Amino acid sequence: MRGCFLDAGSMGDALNWDELNGAINDWQWYHNTTREQVGDRIAGMDIVITNKVVLDAAVLEAADNLKLICVAATGFNNVDTQAAAHCDIPVVNVTGYATPAVSQHVLALMLAHATRWASYDTAVKRGDWAASEFFCLLDYPIEELAGQTLGLIGHGELGQAVARLAEAFGMTVLVGERPGAREIREGRVAIDELLERSDMISLHCPLTDDTRHLIDADALARMKNSAFLINTARGAIVDTQALIAALEAGEIGGAALDVLDQEPPPADHPLLDPAIPNLIVTPHSAWGSRGARQRMLEGVAANIHAFIDGGIRNQVN
Repeated sequence: MRGCFLDAGSMGDALNWDELNGAINDWQWYHNTTREQVGDRIAGMDIVITNKVVLDAAVLEAADNLKLICVAATGFNNVDTQAAAHCDIPVVNVTGYATPAVSQHVLALMLAHATRWASYDTAVKRGDWAASEFFCLLDYPIEELAGQTLGLIGHGELGQAVARLAEAFGMTVLVGERPGAREIREGRVAIDELLERSDMISLHCPLTDDTRHLIDADALARMKNSAFLINTARGAIVDTQALIAALEAGEIGGAALDVLDQEPPPADHPLLDPAIPNLIVTPHSAWGSRGARQRMLEGVAANIHAFIDGGIRNQVN
């Protein structure tokens, strides 16, 4: 069998590729692939691996030999899964690989907001502490996570892991009902109620028609003016312009984003403006611990082995 990894460079370095390399006997490894190169590179391939390279209907319909698409991620919105199903090509993903990495990143963002450590670090390096008449600086308000309410939109493996960490810090956790659901299940609350009651809100849902711009101007207006929004899911779940307006108007207390609606963002992306107040942006790095990336490669290899053995593992279409 022949296979290719369209954006193997996105996995970073210091990984062991032996298991994936041995899954089939003929690989093409590409550091990255532009939209214009996709068709040529997947032509004649039995198996294609993509992390974020887009596989749309046009390239899938032209890929006569393609038998399996492996997404090197949990989210699979970069693949036209309906077109793949029409072409009888299974699409499989990897789940659970980044749970420790992403959940600790979410808590780190929450703690960064609560402790204002970045502001204090800047102040110390600026000389404010050395110039203080007291033994300490208390120029920025410090909060405690204990006693605050965390609202989770998305309660799969990642959401549940974040819930456990938050509860260990003494937080109360609310779980929002799935966007678009007709009924509210026991133990969950409506999204509007979650927005109104939560001190911090963390997004862990997939990007779908029901969740695109779920956090829009109306949703932000429902939140407390002290609330802190965290998005480590998909950038387009949040309406960029609405978020900027809410932060600039002080409508919410702050936000932390590990994902944007365009990645990598252009240099003039509006959310990269340093003048936006109370905004933390990290470069889609929440998933990127070495352990998580290694588990990802092993998960892709396991999916390929299952397919070769006549089964399908983690099919999403």
